[in-house]
Amino acid sequence: MSTQKKLAILAMILMIAPLILTGCGPQPESEIIYETVIVEKEGETVVETVVVEKKVVVTETVEFEKEVEATPEMVARLGGWFDTVIFVGEPSTDMAITRLEVGDIDVYAPMVSEPDVARRIFESEGLAYETAYGGYDEITFMASSSPEFNDGRLNPFYSDKIREAMNWLIDRDYIAQEIAGGLAVPRYVPVNYASKDSALLADSIAAISLKYAHDPARAIEVIGAEMEVLGAEMVDGSWTYKGEPVEIIALIRNDDERQDLGDYVSLLLEDIGFTVQRDYKSGSEAGPCWLRADPDEGCAHLYTGAWNTQVVSRDAGSNFSFFYTPDGLPFPPWQAYTPAPEFYEIATRLTNNDFTTMQERAELMAAALDYALQDSQRVWLKDDVSISPHAADISLASDLSGSVIGSWLWAPTIRRAGQVGGSVTIVAGTGELPTPWNPVAGVGGILYGMPVLGTIDHASVPDPYTGLALPMRLQSAEVYVQEGLPVDVTMDWVNLEFVPEIVVPDDAWVDWDAESQVFITAGERFTETQTALSKTVMVYEQDMFDKMKWHDGSPVTIGDFVLRMILAFDRAKEASPYFDESFVPSYATFIDAFKGWKIISEDPLVIEYYSDAYALDAENNALDAQAAYPQGAWHSIAPGLRAEANGELAFSDFKASELEVEWTSFIAGPSLEILKAKLDESQAEGVIPYAPTLGQYVTAQEAATRYDNLQEWYRRHGHFWIGSGPYFLQGAFPVEGTMIMQHNPFYPDPATRWDQFTEPPLPELVVDGPGSVAIGEEAVFDIFVTFKDM
Repeated sequence: MSTQKKLAILAMILMIAPLILTGCGPQPESEIIYETVIVEKEGETVVETVVVEKKVVVTETVEFEKEVEATPEMVARLGGWFDTVIFVGEPSTDMAITRLEVGDIDVYAPMVSEPDVARRIFESEGLAYETAYGGYDEITFMASSSPEFNDGRLNPFYSDKIREAMNWLIDRDYIAQEIAGGLAVPRYVPVNYASKDSALLADSIAAISLKYAHDPARAIEVIGAEMEVLGAEMVDGSWTYKGEPVEIIALIRNDDERQDLGDYVSLLLEDIGFTVQRDYKSGSEAGPCWLRADPDEGCAHLYTGAWNTQVVSRDAGSNFSFFYTPDGLPFPPWQAYTPAPEFYEIATRLTNNDFTTMQERAELMAAALDYALQDSQRVWLKDDVSISPHAADISLASDLSGSVIGSWLWAPTIRRAGQVGGSVTIVAGTGELPTPWNPVAGVGGILYGMPVLGTIDHASVPDPYTGLALPMRLQSAEVYVQEGLPVDVTMDWVNLEFVPEIVVPDDAWVDWDAESQVFITAGERFTETQTALSKTVMVYEQDMFDKMKWHDGSPVTIGDFVLRMILAFDRAKEASPYFDESFVPSYATFIDAFKGWKIISEDPLVIEYYSDAYALDAENNALDAQAAYPQGAWHSIAPGLRAEANGELAFSDFKASELEVEWTSFIAGPSLEILKAKLDESQAEGVIPYAPTLGQYVTAQEAATRYDNLQEWYRRHGHFWIGSGPYFLQGAFPVEGTMIMQHNPFYPDPATRWDQFTEPPLPELVVDGPGSVAIGEEAVFDIFVTFKDM
């Protein structure tokens, strides 16, 4: 059986499976021995060297090409299997495969769906690959606030009718078969074809596929009528506006198959009378326009977008808020979206699971699908069957939807056969690092997501093959939901119970007073007893606070959790010095369903979360956000807060653009000098941010020790990014597109903890029977479903 046929069969199985499975920058000033621990002794920070069988030393000069000698024999190991992880950029997929074949790199993490490149990978004897089904492509239209850009040029895609008509103009079957070479299927809606909802909503999706099937005549009729409404004229077969040709700027990615997609759409537009300027750019070159520019400036009319669902989708309800409303991302294009009020309301309800039966949900989803096509801020093109190649001796956990680049478990599982330690080189992007990093609002895009996931830890992580949450720092969870709600449970680490009523306790934190910097309790805010549709009790590991440390050696404490809770409210409050207008829409959706947090026990940590929003799978009610699990340490965030309050930096791109200041980056660039100055000030003053509340959980001695640790961290590494994951960031070099990560000596988990996820438990379907059958004769076919040929 051909590889391509196997991929197609596996894709069909996956559609059913969810229903069944329900060289620059600051460098260290001295040698760093990574087999060290930082401990507290009599109030002092002490660095102790641990005598081990092998030591890896990184000297003052970092060389990207340097291979770290590996331990030849297998030994007990905590944290990641490698000593060094190097991320590099590579703009050419074809060149990346060559580099893989000669051993220059070990993993190409982006998802490959170009047929010629995929064929080359299939035929290579020295490469292995992971298969995934979560990649998809679309055309994004720039959401200007009027039919004209600021300079007077016409933006035809201001019209929702023209955007809707583009669905008829585009031939998705041609794209899937000819451009994608059969490694894709047509996509019409914001729901992955390989997902639970594609099966549950099959009738609604089929109806939309028929309604918006390729019909160029209809498209031309609608677009022509709307262009005249906008004031344009057709002159000698070309559209003009105020005497000038209507020129469409198509921002086309040229580093993957999107160049072919962009050329195809451009040709269609030229054929119906538009003048098209093709603006070819790489990912890092395109980002400042489509992602961060004011749409009214008109740097482009459309962009060839590509997305990846990083975990197996069990509920696509939130996709409508993400792709069509300002709630999606704090970037200028999203903040310019103006969906119909009815669409916005339905999208918010689906995000919060504001329904009581699956039938009601199906009706809301069907309505949302209709609105999405009428809105068509995006026109969906195809769902991919993608592969991510790597060296044959490399294994790692790859997500069936998000592949390698979207896997939450790549860092603790990636290893080279028969080896402990050493280094691995990964391509995760095309070149320059596209956006700053900060743990509040500054990490965006899947190319950033992969390295970030290597540096942080989680309360729970998604199973890469089912999408169900697995406990990482949680020990257990109890989920209570109101009787009659459509919630189910699969795994035994979660207990699900249906109850007639869930009362929110009076001392639960339900809101935030930004002026007084204190939480507002339910008893203070409401005159009547409040109820919720769900309550999740999250019990953390008994020894979590004893074993978990930030990369600078500071212990993870309850203060880090409380800061995450504060930030969930404060940035949406106008009285806050950190108020961010771009945060308000997503906060409004959150607060519409949120009913309260309550810390039941501080050590061991037990947190209750009350909400009218609930996941359909009980396990997925215990995610990082609900569990308040911190992705940044309070003391590393504090200098950024101080800088933003002083108007020198801003955590979000939107606010940075509004204030014309630097977008806060903890890893590189002009931000670092500002953050260092604010760290010095915070240390000198003993600052505890949000002191009226956080000061109850952080002592002055802890603050002093943490600031000392962060100063030493910055002296050694030249940046402020500290997490608690299996690897720490040694250095980031944005222009070169390179990052170097090192093994975290503090990480407490055995390296073998997640090894079971390095191979997907996918069945293979084999059909055996006669090759031809005469009409009227009986034919018998044997169907074999096997796993590992068993």
